[in-house]
Amino acid sequence: MTRRPNAPMPDSLRHFMRAGQHPARSVPCPHCGVGQHKPCQVPSSKRVMNQPHPQRISDWARNTACCPQCQVEPTTACHDEGRPRISVHARRYQEAEEMAA
Repeated sequence: MTRRPNAPMPDSLRHFMRAGQHPARSVPCPHCGVGQHKPCQVPSSKRVMNQPHPQRISDWARNTACCPQCQVEPTTACHDEGRPRISVHARRYQEAEEMAA
């Protein structure tokens, strides 16, 4: 048997090792620019934050859950009577959190 110290970790194992982190860390942050699975930072001081930026949580909800309020599919922006919203509906956040649990 050979030892491979740099062998890639399977995605199923990686998911359980990151179980204590917010699921929004699975998408890059549009506010501070950090990549997937990295903690958000304060852009001016590069201080690491405990929670993701609201924009990152919004992107995560948009990419993972259908919106029960405006009936759009994942990756489609929520809308109010045909006008696109900047953020997502609160019910879409709830849907995304239920899917992550």
